[in-house]
Amino acid sequence: MKAMILAAGRGERLRPLTDHTPKPLLPAGGRPLIEHTLEALVRAGFKDIVVNLAHLGWQIRERLGDGARFGARIRYSDEGDHALETAGGIRQALALLGPAPFIVVNGDIGTDYDFARLRRAPSGDAHLVLVPNPPHHPQGDFVLTEEQVTPPGDGARTWTFAGIGLYRTELFASLPPGRAPLAPLLRQAMDAGRVSGELHPGFWLDIGTVERLKSYDRWLHERRPARSVLAV
Repeated sequence: MKAMILAAGRGERLRPLTDHTPKPLLPAGGRPLIEHTLEALVRAGFKDIVVNLAHLGWQIRERLGDGARFGARIRYSDEGDHALETAGGIRQALALLGPAPFIVVNGDIGTDYDFARLRRAPSGDAHLVLVPNPPHHPQGDFVLTEEQVTPPGDGARTWTFAGIGLYRTELFASLPPGRAPLAPLLRQAMDAGRVSGELHPGFWLDIGTVERLKSYDRWLHERRPARSVLAV
């Protein structure tokens, strides 16, 4: 099974750090963000990995290379100067991802989630990992009821989408080329009862601000004595 790391975002909230460095290469725990995610995927058995590129993407390609030193094979989906958003970026990368189900991970999160849990085909079009709502996103995104994910409504408790998902290519195949967000596709599939999910109660952090980048850095340093290889 293949995996994709989303690394094309501009990182506006982290400017001026991202003016000259792409967000996935910002350091935490002494290493770029994307390397923690990449190594966690490899440990879980995902060794064929696609990385999408846009803003300063050449730096990411230069840093990661072909992935051999991480025990992976990395291929790149270059979106040019302007990112295609999540669904548009995945749609463009389908030729590299192939026809089988694949996982997609945001390149700007830190987590101790075990990606090996996703080495299976989803029952529907998608399987999403949800987490408890963080302070900066208290409204959450979706409802989870007995592994079924649905849009918010009727006062049901919501959870936050972790930026970790398992997808079938059919979810994206009908999209025309170009920019496209993921949320409308997911809601359409949810309305058809074709999105499952799970709750991850462990560590998860959306690294969208300098403060959260520093928090992730502290978390990684605190874990370092306990393990010889960082887990995210």
